[in-house]
Amino acid sequence: MHIVDRRLNPGSKSLENRQRFLRRAKAVVQRAVKQSSEHREIRDVLQGGEVSIPLDGMDEPRLRRGDGGTRDQVFPGNKKFVEGDVLPRASQGGGKPKEAGEGDSEDAFRFVLTREEFLDLFLDDLELPDLAKRRLAEAEHSGIRRAGYAVSGSPANIAVGRTMRIAMARRVALRRPRPEAIEQLEREIDDCDEERGATLRAQVEALKAKLRRIPYIDPIDIRYRRFETEPKPVAQAVMFCLMDVSGSMSEHMKDLAKRFYMLLYVFLTRRYRHVEIVFIRHTDKAEEVDEETFFRSPASGGTLVSSALEAMHAIVRARYRPADWNIYAAQASDGDNSHSDGDLTGRLLSGAILPVTQYFAYLEVGEAGQSGAMPDSALWTLYEGLRAGGAHLSMRKVSNRSEIFPVFHELFQRRRGKERAAP
Repeated sequence: MHIVDRRLNPGSKSLENRQRFLRRAKAVVQRAVKQSSEHREIRDVLQGGEVSIPLDGMDEPRLRRGDGGTRDQVFPGNKKFVEGDVLPRASQGGGKPKEAGEGDSEDAFRFVLTREEFLDLFLDDLELPDLAKRRLAEAEHSGIRRAGYAVSGSPANIAVGRTMRIAMARRVALRRPRPEAIEQLEREIDDCDEERGATLRAQVEALKAKLRRIPYIDPIDIRYRRFETEPKPVAQAVMFCLMDVSGSMSEHMKDLAKRFYMLLYVFLTRRYRHVEIVFIRHTDKAEEVDEETFFRSPASGGTLVSSALEAMHAIVRARYRPADWNIYAAQASDGDNSHSDGDLTGRLLSGAILPVTQYFAYLEVGEAGQSGAMPDSALWTLYEGLRAGGAHLSMRKVSNRSEIFPVFHELFQRRRGKERAAP
């Protein structure tokens, strides 16, 4: 059972303070949900479960009536201080320690979220940027739209406003007598002579007969709202997930990359109905794989980043027409690449991939403890040069689990209008 309090100002509470409290509580819960994912295994990420939030600041403020005015009050037990004195700081470590089990204390509130609740909070402020290209989809994507009015239809679709306007226009056109006019004539009959009364009574009977002939609402007045189906413009998108699984990627690096793609996969499948996901992993050779192979199957070998870009370019040409599809790509790598492959990677990216993509995100993973001190790799230097030339590339580095969600949030946070993500 859900109870929704719709009172504008619940008893003894300020509406503004109440809304401020609700926003603060939601922010605390969202932060707890996002932090809880840092310590979970890949398969357990975003499965709901127990989260805890601190109790500090969770009390809703209340308004209370004060005594008002300026007053002086003397409290018992004060024999040392007077107004204006500064109280000394209590000494550290003094006092008697509290015995175990003495008194009640609680510094956190723990509760269990379902998977749906967890995902709603986790993905609340994320979206795909520049989701703009649309086309007329098939009949399965048709929707219903208003199509004017009809003289027949279901009683549930009666347009009361339109019906009353048509009825009023008909009554005015036919000069239907007003009940007030008849009542006024009947009052005049009581105050006039017999000859005048006979004339008025005949006039009243004629008006009443005309009133009966012209109904207040006639069946011809009734109008029904009309609806018809039409194909709805559907924004279609495809996300290419390019992951380096070569021998230079340690287990820690692969874990970081998989966590990033797990967040991306859940985000896309949860928030969008018409987004396809293409998984491509590469060593010195690239292959399109299914979800299970992408996240679970081990692989190793040399590194040629151009192989993944070539595979993506071939799939786009074969299956995804850029005029109809919003094309996105997310690449995760340790930045290692064959020296001879750098020029080909740059040409593919600048000439074939970036011109057809709405957004390209690059995540470089490093060993644990390198946060803030990761050296620029060959791939990072190449991509930075392309970005300096005006390419819409977003680049981030991570080396610890705790950095995954903040980076993911930066790359896919909701933005105003059609602004691109800040590089």
